[in-house]
Amino acid sequence: MELDERKRKILQAVIRNYLETGEPVGSRTISKYTDLNLSSATIRNEMADLEEMGYIFQPHTSAGRIPSDRGYRFYVDAMMEEKEREVLELREMKEMLSERQNKVEALLKQMARLLAQNTQYATMISAPRAKRSKLKFIQLSRVDAGQLLAVIVLEGNVIKNSILPVEEEPDDETLLKLNILLNTHLNGLAIDEINLAMIAVMKQQAGIHGRIVGEVIDAVAEAVRAEEDLEIYTSGTNNIFRYPELADQQMASELINTFEEKQLLGEILQEAQGDVGETGIQVYIGSETPVKSMRDCSVVTATYELGGGMKGTIGIVGPKRMDYDKVVGTLRTIQVQLDNLYRKEEEE
Repeated sequence: MELDERKRKILQAVIRNYLETGEPVGSRTISKYTDLNLSSATIRNEMADLEEMGYIFQPHTSAGRIPSDRGYRFYVDAMMEEKEREVLELREMKEMLSERQNKVEALLKQMARLLAQNTQYATMISAPRAKRSKLKFIQLSRVDAGQLLAVIVLEGNVIKNSILPVEEEPDDETLLKLNILLNTHLNGLAIDEINLAMIAVMKQQAGIHGRIVGEVIDAVAEAVRAEEDLEIYTSGTNNIFRYPELADQQMASELINTFEEKQLLGEILQEAQGDVGETGIQVYIGSETPVKSMRDCSVVTATYELGGGMKGTIGIVGPKRMDYDKVVGTLRTIQVQLDNLYRKEEEE
């Protein structure tokens, strides 16, 4: 049985009323909520059909109905209207994104906080990273007697510094030759593309300073490993307690532990980045959520890009009756703002 216009409007009314109140919705409420001008008896019959089709269900012995995961899914896919006007009023968010902050970490932490405040849900943001971090540039310079500074620049202009001990301090001419040697051989390579034969050739060309080459490659490997460890910023975990259906002590405790440990958050954010469609936005409802402790929640994720192939994911976690229109609209606005900000920086 397909959803005709009447059933669609009644389902939409049930969902929107439940989003606002968190209370089961009865036929009398729907009769006041829609412009269908139907009797309560007719609405009850239509709601019975919707229940039989799996779009709504009756919790416990309540006379009202609430949306099922299937009902939410139909709403998100077919009936949702993004609240663009409300989203465009996020002045503080826009101002923050336009400040040209050089420290991505500070930007993402502040963004997580503002998202939690604006949506009243929990938020999580993964730091951007490339699928395989490639080496962009190496610069060796003298720090003091017996120490060199290796500045390692990865794709996305991620900079890592490493102090290397040396037995014999190279002079300026030797440092220049080492820098040319390292960048000639390593520029544009991922760590798994640097093989033993290549290292042997470089050490041979470096002569008595071959050990420095080995230590630089070790530092590059460490920098890449550190960059590929997923960093996640969270905020608004306590917002979970605002919603009675998530405030059960055991359920809330499991959710909070998930946010504190962050490993499972990393899994869902990485999976979301792999599942992106044309919009880069995914909606996981209830049992669709891959994290067990979030099976009574909905998770909306958006992939963002900061240029140079560096991508990350923003996630909003809330009850299944979350305001999908507002959340999706907010995330889409952030995607556009970040894209415009970093495209402008690259052009400049």
